[in-house]
Amino acid sequence: MVQNQLKSPSYHEMSVLSAIESFHSNLERGLTAEEVAIGYETYGWNQLPVKPGKPAFLRFLLQFNQPLLYILLVAGAVKAFLGSWTNAAVIWGVTFINATIGYVQEAKAEGAIASLAKAVTTETTVLREGQTLRIPSQDLVPGDIVLLASGDKVPADLRLLKTRNLQIDESALTGESVPVEKSVEALSKDTPLAERINMSYAGSFVTFGQGRGIVVATADATEVGQISRSMEQRVSLTTPLTRKFEKFSRTLLYVILTLATLTFAIGLGQGESWIYMFEAAVALAVSAIPEGLPAVVTITLAIGVNRMARRHAIIRKLPAVEALGSATVICSDKTGTLTENQMTVQAIYAGGKHYSVSGSGYSPKGDIETEFEDGLPSVLEQCLIAGVLCNDSQLKQTGENWSVVGDPTEGALIAAAAKADLSQSGLTASKPRLDSIPFESQYQYMATLHDVHPRTIYVKGSVEALLSRCSVMMNLEGQPVALEKSQIEQAVQLITEQGLRVLAFAQKVVGSHQHSIDHDDIATELVFLGLQGMIDPPRPEAIAAVHACQSAGIHVKMITGDHVLTARSIAQRMGIRKTEQVLAFEGRQLANMGDRQLAQAVEDGDVFARVAPAQKLQLVEALQSKGEVVAMTGDGVNDAPALKQADIGIAMGKGGTEVAREAADMLLTDDNFASIEAAVEQGRTVYENLRKAIAFLLPVNGGESMTILISALLARDLPILSIQVLWLNMINSLTMTVPLAFEPKSNGLMQQPPRNPKEPLITGKLLRRILIVSVFNWILIFGIFEWAKSTTGDIAVARTMAIQALVAARIIYLLSISQLGISLFNYIGRKSTSITNAPILIVGIVAAVVLQIIFSQWNVMNVLFQTAPLTLNQWLICLLPMLPMLPLAIFVNFIDRP
Repeated sequence: MVQNQLKSPSYHEMSVLSAIESFHSNLERGLTAEEVAIGYETYGWNQLPVKPGKPAFLRFLLQFNQPLLYILLVAGAVKAFLGSWTNAAVIWGVTFINATIGYVQEAKAEGAIASLAKAVTTETTVLREGQTLRIPSQDLVPGDIVLLASGDKVPADLRLLKTRNLQIDESALTGESVPVEKSVEALSKDTPLAERINMSYAGSFVTFGQGRGIVVATADATEVGQISRSMEQRVSLTTPLTRKFEKFSRTLLYVILTLATLTFAIGLGQGESWIYMFEAAVALAVSAIPEGLPAVVTITLAIGVNRMARRHAIIRKLPAVEALGSATVICSDKTGTLTENQMTVQAIYAGGKHYSVSGSGYSPKGDIETEFEDGLPSVLEQCLIAGVLCNDSQLKQTGENWSVVGDPTEGALIAAAAKADLSQSGLTASKPRLDSIPFESQYQYMATLHDVHPRTIYVKGSVEALLSRCSVMMNLEGQPVALEKSQIEQAVQLITEQGLRVLAFAQKVVGSHQHSIDHDDIATELVFLGLQGMIDPPRPEAIAAVHACQSAGIHVKMITGDHVLTARSIAQRMGIRKTEQVLAFEGRQLANMGDRQLAQAVEDGDVFARVAPAQKLQLVEALQSKGEVVAMTGDGVNDAPALKQADIGIAMGKGGTEVAREAADMLLTDDNFASIEAAVEQGRTVYENLRKAIAFLLPVNGGESMTILISALLARDLPILSIQVLWLNMINSLTMTVPLAFEPKSNGLMQQPPRNPKEPLITGKLLRRILIVSVFNWILIFGIFEWAKSTTGDIAVARTMAIQALVAARIIYLLSISQLGISLFNYIGRKSTSITNAPILIVGIVAAVVLQIIFSQWNVMNVLFQTAPLTLNQWLICLLPMLPMLPLAIFVNFIDRP
């Protein structure tokens, strides 16, 4: 059924009565069966549409959709038409190998939309015709009255009608690190998503209390559905490497076709036969195409993927490896990515003293730093006890990991007390609870009565709510003294300036006859115990990773749905900007900016807080429009569109949502931002090794092309045939080039700035290297061929010697650009005391030598490739070009220095 819901009017600005009337529903009765049936007809089912992936055969056929492969396919077809079936089979075999490699490595079909559907599909409690029913969430329609309870997943977007201590975890959608307390009052129209406390959104979780709401949006009309649509509408961006290869391929295609056509036409004009000139044109085209390059690129990226996997980074799409290595900006979500996603008490104020608390997360590891050697001051101990006893949550240990069952804030209080050896189990056993007053938004506190001597009420809540009820405060010795409100308010300001959320604690002694409490019991005469300040702290390893990225010239920006003060504090702690104050913008500010202002804000800002999902996407797009290569990290549903739009999306593999994981190009299996540093390093290494591969492969194509072109124009015998070119360009090149993919990183790689995204694939320095070595290869092939032909009179022997001489020179050239060759050169020159261990490179060279012996000495290969066996003297002559290649390699390395 076609979904025709509209996102306006803004239901958060409606009154409860108006929201119910807009859907002709009833708070106590719900919808009737007839109204539900009309709802299905009008709005459809409450499930997100899944976009089918491309069939396997089509994905395979698309591998042939490359300009350079068109030439090979056409050349093979013409060869077959002329009866050269062996040549045609070899040419087609090359194209098939390329297509197969690409198909095998292609990323799986996108599953992000399907994952979003899973995120909102669940069972829910609904009121229909006055009866409470349990139905699948896909059966909901706008106007349904939904009942919420602790532990429920919200099944659709709801306008809340009734709440009782209702708290909802919306972190996956808004980035808010703690559950949001809900109410039903109407809000202003411009209230941002994260502050719409009278709404609950599909995919979020109820952590506490109960509520009732009316369905105002289902399926793709929900906030999660809007994310789904924006993802579906995004076109997967190519990476810098793929863009450069496409441009390079197109340019090379035009050059090859032009030269081949001119060669054919000029030869015909000189009276040569069209069959000879066609062979020359095909040989020229085949020689100019670097057939092995696509396979080498794919293999190099695949090796980078395996190396990253060993360092906790899983690559879902191969080009993402290189894209990360060229990243200029990393946009990071805060909650659960840079931070622990676990609230932690870090500051305590009690008895007029400030205390720091070490450790992070819910683990009891850590200390409360005090200046007292003989135990905790009495007031500090009482403040911690109050946090444990006035508490409805528990900590759970699974292996070495700790988690909270209940409210994250209460979990932080339990962990803080445990650091002072005050266990929750011990305290609850010795001071059993008799009664409690649950937290309510109108009162802003929670209170519990405990059976101790004397019986005591413990209270926790907002500073404003408790201070107005306190008459005295407890000093260090545990004695009541006059309440110093101004001093406490200064302490609150000091803690909040650190970006910490502050809770106040108090107690009141009551008579032993009291078994229950109400609000009147704590209206006055409370004894103020202290304050505890908490925050979702940054991961220590993430701080180091941010600094490493900055050393590599990569800007780190925080994009979060959390409060601006908290976000700025986290950014300051992480050193996102070292020399100056962190510059932060709120989503509300961004919404009022024009395109030019937004672009400037994105460039200057470090923190973007209270940001809606659509704005995250806008920020990434704005950075890309300025030429930045953007990496985006995140773990929530709200991050998915930005993850998909970024040049590389990085999701948390363990703690992230399935939606984020499916939208991302890379997953961090340890949910550790520090793994990004390793991934950046590996990405840069991959690009460096690809550059070596290009520097190794293209001079051979250049030498072959120049040889064939000049020979054809001079009407001389071709020194090398098209089928022999394919052997050199595929078999020999792959054997000798693949080891370059295993090269280790070069020294100082992570101290270099990111490459200019506009830098071409073939830089000026690299082009000079390619041209110089190409000319050498042309002279080598042409010279050996002409000499051997004149001395032996056997054209097959001459061609074979030319090929073997070229391969011998290539071995020296390969060593010159490898880490093994460089370290060997430095060792001889006493610039280094060690030689790089490179067994794979040695294996590649040995394999190439063995294959070349088979190429010329085995009669089957002689028939297939029109080669001839060589004598020992002829082999020795083929080794002579290794000598002049050595000084030439040193020269081109000198002019191609970074």
